[in-house]
Amino acid sequence: MNLNVSKDSEELSLHVAGWLTSYIAETLNKQPRFTICLSGGSTPKKLYQLLASHDYRDSIDWKKLHVFWGDERYVPFHDDRNNAKMAFESLLNHVPVPREQIHIMQTDSDPDSSADAYESILHRYFTHRKYSFDLMLLGLGDNAHTLSLFPGYNIIHEKDKWVKAFYLKEQKSYRITLTVPVVNKSARIAFLVSGSDKAASVQNVLYGQHDPELYPAQVIQPYNGELHWFIDKAAAADIQ
Repeated sequence: MNLNVSKDSEELSLHVAGWLTSYIAETLNKQPRFTICLSGGSTPKKLYQLLASHDYRDSIDWKKLHVFWGDERYVPFHDDRNNAKMAFESLLNHVPVPREQIHIMQTDSDPDSSADAYESILHRYFTHRKYSFDLMLLGLGDNAHTLSLFPGYNIIHEKDKWVKAFYLKEQKSYRITLTVPVVNKSARIAFLVSGSDKAASVQNVLYGQHDPELYPAQVIQPYNGELHWFIDKAAAADIQ
């Protein structure tokens, strides 16, 4: 694991933007496409806005990117809670990624059918390949969840399905999420975490007792890839 601590969320975003841009360029020197899985949340949003800015937009070969999402709230695309909507508004509407290479999680059919359809897309890309995503971006909740892997839900321990839908009782809504088998197959996984409200979760996930039922993000451990944590000083406050 590689742990990188920045002064604040602004410095964190700058650090990750530079790291990501270099990694994309290096990867595209060796292969014809780059697959990236996006995350929702305020910290990734800052990164997306930075990547869409003049300073970074021309540094990435966007036409070779293939874009996915790690999880989605089962709300319409035009709903402000929709992760894909946020990514389009902050990044994808401003860069030339071909539309057919952007794979959103559909929320206009029943949740299980949507999950199955998304899993079929992932299998077309990644079955029989050493890695799944070239880069998986993740956030961390103040309850130590990542993706839609929440404390106390069996989906944390899924071993076979790559994508599943389930009902999140606390929010009285459905979620669609990628699961451990496809996430941990990624070449690189990067957590982006900022804010003092995440400090306890960071400490517990990284250095606490191993208990995924309480700290679901602990199950994210790439099989053959790299794990990176990019956090700011506020999120690192409880690290011992």
